[in-house]
Formats: sequence, C-alpha cells, structure tokens
Amino acid sequence: MEIILASQSPRRKQILSTLGLKFKVIPSEFDESIIKYNNIPSEYCETLAFRKAEYIANKQHNKLVIGADTIVICDNEILQKPKNVQMASTFLKKLSGKSHQVFTGISFILNHKQHTFHESTTVKFKKLSNYEINHYIYNFNPMDKAGGYGIQDWSSIFVKSINGCYFNVVGFPISRVYSELQLFNSKIIENLLVVKIENM
Repeated sequence: MEIILASQSPRRKQILSTLGLKFKVIPSEFDESIIKYNNIPSEYCETLAFRKAEYIANKQHNKLVIGADTIVICDNEILQKPKNVQMASTFLKKLSGKSHQVFTGISFILNHKQHTFHESTTVKFKKLSNYEINHYIYNFNPMDKAGGYGIQDWSSIFVKSINGCYFNVVGFPISRVYSELQLFNSKIIENLLVVKIENM
C-alpha cells in the first residue's frame, strides 16, 4: 500500500522514516486560515490535521494519507508560526519562565475510512534573557515552527522540563502514530515487521 505524508515539514518526514515505512511526501495545500480557533486545542489541531489529509486523499485514492498539525498553547492563547521577528520575540518572551502545552493532531485517511487523534505534551521554559532570545531568532529559523521555537535545535537550552512525548513537541508523536497505525490497518505494521525479520 502506498503511503503519503501530507506535510512539507522536514522534521515529520525524518521522524516517520524511522519506522522503516516507504512513503511519499505530498504537501497539503489546504488553507488553514479558514478554520478558526475554537478555544479547544485538541479539536482544533485534529480538525486541521484531518482537513490537510482530506485535501490530498480526495486526489489520491487507495492510498493511506497521513495529515498532521502542531500548535502551541500558552496562557490559553494559541501561538502559531510567527510571521516576523517581532512576533517571534513576543512569543519567546511569553513562553519565558512558564509552562505551555504542545498539541499535535494526526489524521489517517484511506478511501472512506479515517481516524483522527491528538497527543499533548507540557513543556516548561527557564527564564530567558533578551540576549538568548535574540541569538535564537537571528541565528536559527523560528518562522516555520509553532510557538517560534524548535525543541530539537539550539532552543533546547530553553527547556527546564518536559512532561510527555518529546517527538510530539518536534511535531510528530511517533510512538503514538505507530500504535494508532496498528489499530487502523494492522497489515501495514505486520508487513513491515515480517520483512525486517526475514532480512535478519
């Protein structure tokens, strides 16, 4: 069965590849702006993940499409991808010294069958100095990351503690994806494991 990852995120591509699955990347062109935040993070990220996957699934029949969307919530406010340096700075100052939640919605669609779920992780930042914030913004790329930071890069020094899945913060909770994929279509995982065992 052909698998399609409906995301242009290089981080999601890298994480999914660790399973050993063969898949194509076809970024979804779904317009996220038409979905308004409803103050329920889990529902919002699930809706976006589903709509992204649906956009591709409507054009790619008999193929498993995986959609994903990650959001950051701090003080009940959603922090999307910053549009400019000023917004990135504002986000990091808001996250400084506080705990925030990272939600990732994941959606599987195969023809008329679909399954959507989410994973959440709590991250606590240490108090950040203006020097650290500016260094990060001007030397890394916060503009393509929800909340304005990527836990896998230099901003890892911001993290005081994490409660939940690390990979969820990166944007793809791989252990949960694996488990849900087993339930959604066990053949995919069974075939993968059989191939690996036979090649030993």
